[in-house]
Amino acid sequence: MPVVSFATRRKAFRALHESGCFVIPNPWDVGSAMWLRALGFPALATTSSGLAFSLGLPDAEWAVSRDRVLAHIADIVTATDLPVNADFESGYAVEPEPLMENVRLCVETGVAGLSIEDNTGDADSPLFDLNLSVERIRAARQAIDASGTGVLLTARAECYLVGHPQPLSESLRRLTAYAEAGADVLYAPGPKDPEEIRTIVREMHPKPVNLLIVADWGITVAMAADWGVRRISTGSSLCRAAWGGFLRAARAIAGEGSFAGFKENAPFAELNTFFHDQRKPR
Repeated sequence: MPVVSFATRRKAFRALHESGCFVIPNPWDVGSAMWLRALGFPALATTSSGLAFSLGLPDAEWAVSRDRVLAHIADIVTATDLPVNADFESGYAVEPEPLMENVRLCVETGVAGLSIEDNTGDADSPLFDLNLSVERIRAARQAIDASGTGVLLTARAECYLVGHPQPLSESLRRLTAYAEAGADVLYAPGPKDPEEIRTIVREMHPKPVNLLIVADWGITVAMAADWGVRRISTGSSLCRAAWGGFLRAARAIAGEGSFAGFKENAPFAELNTFFHDQRKPR
């Protein structure tokens, strides 16, 4: 695998957001990152839930420490020569000043982009106050600008995921404020309705919009591109697809004494040869 500088990756990542539509899948470990690169994807993104599940933990900031997340991000960054966007949850801090420091540390892993969300993790008050949320995005912007790296900042409005009573209008309100605060890419995970997706893209123009697709909703890459979506991410879905195969096979053994779940296993030789070829000395 050729050595590609972080600066080159960041330049390529920025160019991907200037036109067209691309898929940025979410590997959960080094092996899955290597396979996604081999399949031709132009960039990768980490998944906080994929990492958490691989560690036997829930997807919650309290469950996986900031430093463990930073180490994982660095692992994914060094696994391939592709640009990587970090799922940095809510920045592992509430107030802008510590968030700024955490963003600085994330940038140092070599990422080409990172996302900051406005989910508090508190079911009684699931979204940060808008004024505080804006200050947090400004702090992230300041940290990135101080680094001089050109890392792309994605701001996430979590209204759909936390069950806000008016998710579309509140997402638009928040994303507009985040764009003004310096976000490069805007992201409201959750909408499945084409008209809502088109509305978000239209209202946020000219900022690029990320669309999350985690199930077969009948949306194709071509359809999303036609709506003006710039980037499509998959969240924990690839990780959960792997877990689905594991659970089906394991439950068949435990419940029926059957090994039928092994029928769709990836061939040992294919996996072994792939990783051998990727890792053997040149």
